[in-house]
Amino acid sequence: MKLRRAKIKNFRLLRDVELVFEDQTTVVVGRNNSGKTSLTEVIRRFTSEKAAAFSLQDFSTESYDGFCAAFEAMKDGKEEHEVRALLPFIEMRMFFQYDPAQPQLGPLGEFVVDLDMACDEALAVMRFEPADGAVDSFFEDFPVEAVSDETRNSFFREIAERIARFYGIRVWAEDPHDATNRKESSQVQVRNLLHTGFINAQRGLDDITTKESDILAKVLEGLVSTASLETADEKERKIAGQLEDAVRTIQDSIDGDFREQLQQLLPTFQTFGYPGLGGSELTTETRLDVQRLLTNHTKIRYQGHNGVLLPETYNGLGMRNLIFILLQIVSFYREFRAQARASGGHLIFIEEPEAHLHPQMQEVFIRQIGALVEKLNSEHKDDPKWPVQFLISTHSAHVANEARFEAIRYFLPSPASEGGEVWKTKIKDLRQGTSSISSSDRDFLHQYLTLTRCDLFFADKAILIEGTSERLMLPVMIEKHDQSEAAVAKLRSQYLTIMEVGGAYAHKFFALLNFLELQTLVVTDLDPVLEPGGSKCLVHEAKATSNACINEWFGGGPCVPTDLLAKPETERIKGRVAIAYQCREVSDGPCGRTFEDAFLLANAKKFGVSGDTPDAIAGDAKTKAEAYKKSAFALQYAIDDTDWIIPKYIADGLKWLAGSLACPDTGGDESDVAKAACHD
Repeated sequence: MKLRRAKIKNFRLLRDVELVFEDQTTVVVGRNNSGKTSLTEVIRRFTSEKAAAFSLQDFSTESYDGFCAAFEAMKDGKEEHEVRALLPFIEMRMFFQYDPAQPQLGPLGEFVVDLDMACDEALAVMRFEPADGAVDSFFEDFPVEAVSDETRNSFFREIAERIARFYGIRVWAEDPHDATNRKESSQVQVRNLLHTGFINAQRGLDDITTKESDILAKVLEGLVSTASLETADEKERKIAGQLEDAVRTIQDSIDGDFREQLQQLLPTFQTFGYPGLGGSELTTETRLDVQRLLTNHTKIRYQGHNGVLLPETYNGLGMRNLIFILLQIVSFYREFRAQARASGGHLIFIEEPEAHLHPQMQEVFIRQIGALVEKLNSEHKDDPKWPVQFLISTHSAHVANEARFEAIRYFLPSPASEGGEVWKTKIKDLRQGTSSISSSDRDFLHQYLTLTRCDLFFADKAILIEGTSERLMLPVMIEKHDQSEAAVAKLRSQYLTIMEVGGAYAHKFFALLNFLELQTLVVTDLDPVLEPGGSKCLVHEAKATSNACINEWFGGGPCVPTDLLAKPETERIKGRVAIAYQCREVSDGPCGRTFEDAFLLANAKKFGVSGDTPDAIAGDAKTKAEAYKKSAFALQYAIDDTDWIIPKYIADGLKWLAGSLACPDTGGDESDVAKAACHD
């Protein structure tokens, strides 16, 4: 049995999303405030042993209209079921895939309600909604007569209080193909079906050595507690028993000789007539148990020299973080094995495993997590394998790029409506999104992202460039753009990723960029040639371009450079991606072939570029540009001499990129009651 997918509605930014799980490891990526933590939190609340405490702030901002509509319906005398249908709810649907031919379904049997022998899916539904019979009470004696701009704050303050009183969690099993076929269930049954474990981003590790931290010791304490259970593995119970025997030996010693010494410390009560006739003498008893010894007196230590043991805080934060995660995984494994009745599946969340780890260690972690599971399973070869699935959320390009595309789920914040202030999250499944990309191109993209440590999945916007010159000089160009374009959003305040891919490969990224809905500027060169496959030449002499990116962009056939100069902006922008190539600095002026040519033409006086005709000027720029070594040229004008003008095609591209859509600045995973949009 595997958890195959989960659908979530109305929880914070997760307005209406679906997450598909991999068989073992699913990697969740995205910018800050994109809803990744909300995913962990909603699953924690619905599957936790503690009572889930949802509040108004947990509802998606978009759903607030529902409270207003239900209130108006109640005032209009609508039936209870009609009002209930309007009231917002928070819901999670979990779809489990199983083999219908297996003889015993175990805890999954509680959620299999269909009679279709070919169906291999079971559905568990958990919903936070008004309790049965609570709809009338929800709006009873409501202090607000009507919802308006003046009463909105009071209305939602009252709604928040009543949610706590009249809402509750309802659980049922549902036929995946027939919503009317359902059976009531409970959170206990869900927990029996799916065991969960959470390794939070805030793990209590810090760099303070003046105050000793016992984080790792507490994990060790949990391992010993699990080993003491009657249902634990025999080998582990034996170790726990040996610890108990050792403590019992110490206790016997204390109860003998040590008791006599403690007895002498007691005050002499005989002076006051105690114990007197029929009274009992006072004595002492010292009791020890493994749990309290571990809690108060057992520490994790590292081997030093000359017998000196070092506290756990003396080890680096990265190693402590890795050890903590590994110990927690082992602890979850042993807890699962020690259950009296094993759950059908085990879902473990790991938030930001990269904390304090150097890049190579981050890559090894995601690469080796499957090997760790295999090693743990090898301890119990005769038992069924541990049915664990990991959900890893990360901000690390090293972790994300080490995972295959198929395992990545990209969280994208986007406006709930065009031009609106309310945002919601889309979950982009790269397994589905890259299915149309050829396997060779998919392998190329994965290799590129891995080798370059590209942070494509965490950026607001991207710029794809040709080569070294652009890479070295683009930061200066962006700074110049921000200083000159006062009315446009500043690019330096946005999260940009710059990718050096070249005109021969940039087109391989188009499908991925469009799927990610990432605002992207592709900066490339005209690369004019005399004919397809022919030699390089000036723009006015060319009958084709050797740039594969440009040819792909405009239909796949050979493009004539002079025709490209006449292309309107509408043809150079497709969705969220725009292409920028060399253009004339002035009307009817010369046009460069490459970045260096264009740079010299934009700064003709500075470089002494001249000629009798535009074509002659272009030829002079070509000659002068070819005299430079590209890296030396770029370094000189990126560092030593920054008094120059940005070539027009790049300046126009940066202006478009700066003014285009970005992700929300604030809001994040939390809803904002003040933004609720209710109407009379």
